Amino acid sequence: MANSHWIERRLQPTDSPLATAAVTLAAIVLALLLGGLLMLPFTPHPGQAYWAIVENAFGSLRGLGFTLVKATPLILIALGTIVAWRTSFFYLGFEGTLLLGAAATAWVALRAAPQEGLAGLPGWIFFPLVIGAAFAAGGLWAGAVGFLRSRFGGNEVLISLMTNYVAILLVNYLVSGPLRAPGDLPQTERIPETALLPFFIPDTRAHAGFLLALLAALLVWLFLRRTPLGYELIATGFSERAARYGGIPTGQRLVLAAFLGGGLGALAGLVEVLGVKFRLMDGIAQGTGFVGVVVALLGKVNPLLSVVA
Repeated sequence: MANSHWIERRLQPTDSPLATAAVTLAAIVLALLLGGLLMLPFTPHPGQAYWAIVENAFGSLRGLGFTLVKATPLILIALGTIVAWRTSFFYLGFEGTLLLGAAATAWVALRAAPQEGLAGLPGWIFFPLVIGAAFAAGGLWAGAVGFLRSRFGGNEVLISLMTNYVAILLVNYLVSGPLRAPGDLPQTERIPETALLPFFIPDTRAHAGFLLALLAALLVWLFLRRTPLGYELIATGFSERAARYGGIPTGQRLVLAAFLGGGLGALAGLVEVLGVKFRLMDGIAQGTGFVGVVVALLGKVNPLLSVVA
């Protein structure tokens, strides 16, 4: 009985980069083995199936370009998730911010058509303008949820999930009504060529949106790790009461995190409209807003690791 009162030192978790990499690699290997067991009853050998995945994704310029195109919106959604979740604002409305960003992008980009107000605008003015419009649309959309959480203590998970459906219906209304192009499909006119993102790998569909995502990842990492404002957001996420005691306006920081996270999520809609679909259409999100959250988690809620994930 006396031994039950002894104080023993708790073993510390191993958080070294080598240990983290080893655990991640072991998890990947285990997942591949379990997946291979499920494929054994079927004709393709598991090794052949896995090799086909790798070869198609990275074995040619065309495959690499397609991989980068699919990765771009996921990176941007992951970055938005990181900024919001690091502040303990567990926002799950990125499907909605993507749609709002896509709608704002299409509205501005269609103004660049001939005989429209933005026709002939040089790219160094147009692209910052359309990026700002998309970022603001998504930021205000998510920021409203942040305000409700900060001011009234609402549950941001439930509210943000419900706002996804509002965004879906809003885009459905736009492409079926005010912005609908002639024809049977619910979509807008094609975006003018001058407003599209340029391709940066020859003979592929890899567009400059991927470079935008890389730049955003670097900026988010610097913002969270190297700026006082980023420190305040993270401190708010660790303990809102302690941060408030330290003089940090936690309510304002929470709303700011919501705005920045929503804006980054909206950029995913921008790259889909200007780099892939070339128009706003019904169903453009296709679950990307939810998969991007998983990417952030796989990247250990780290901006740079999320790019790799």
